[in-house]
Amino acid sequence: MIVDCHVNVYEDAQILPLHLEVTRFARAEAVELPSNPDIVQRAMRDVDRAIVFSLRYADSIGIDGDDEVTARLVARDPKKFIGFACIDPRMPNCMDLLVHAIEDLKLRGVKFGPIYNGVSLLDPRLEPIYQYLVRHNLPLTMHMGTTYGANAPVQYGRPLDVDTIANRHPDLKMVMAHMGHPWYEECIIVARKNPNVYCEVSALYYRPWQFWNTLICAQEYTIANRNKIFWGTDFPFTTVADSIAGLRNVNAVIAGSGLPRVTDDTIEQILHSDPTAHWWHGGLAARG
Repeated sequence: MIVDCHVNVYEDAQILPLHLEVTRFARAEAVELPSNPDIVQRAMRDVDRAIVFSLRYADSIGIDGDDEVTARLVARDPKKFIGFACIDPRMPNCMDLLVHAIEDLKLRGVKFGPIYNGVSLLDPRLEPIYQYLVRHNLPLTMHMGTTYGANAPVQYGRPLDVDTIANRHPDLKMVMAHMGHPWYEECIIVARKNPNVYCEVSALYYRPWQFWNTLICAQEYTIANRNKIFWGTDFPFTTVADSIAGLRNVNAVIAGSGLPRVTDDTIEQILHSDPTAHWWHGGLAARG
């Protein structure tokens, strides 16, 4: 089984001019921007399941998505696509939108980007959201790490605040996206000590030196083989094929050096990981 735990979906009209401007600094090579339901469905044909969500990041990177587009994609293939709600705690109707997404649209988790919305995980506006997620057995996946958008406070991308929330809400399953890059050591130590915290490797392979260091660190801190690290693409910023190849070739950057290798077991466990068995208490089946 291959499960992509990080897939973005938004309509073409939800891509604002700002996004075209700021993505010039995202990667060394060009990034394909469209990620509407037609495109995502084709892109995910080679995975068994995909966790999908839209983005409410209009003022930071110029994507103004919503939960309706996520629900439309899920409706095309409910056995393959698992929809998460997107939240922006600055919106006065944030809780109403969340309730609608979960109870009407039947989405099964929440995606939040503290750095993109400029809201710390410790902000009191998030407390009702945490409590709602715990009551409804829903996971929270978070963009953890830096970003290329100028209007995004970098300190909110660091993983250490996850430790505070994980201790405050031990029944809340939390997922740190992108291994908290470049603060992957913080991400790994937080995931190691908290049973309710996980992480994933989406959009990391194209920085091969950092990617190798991240997975070696995960091995040395003993989380690599504990069902703590999951695989994903961050589509449309990467593809399924390139993300699989990037993981399987992670040791190419140290070939012939004598440096330690990311083990085949680590690579295959991440690639064939199943977040749906861990990110909900009792597994996804417990959600009905």
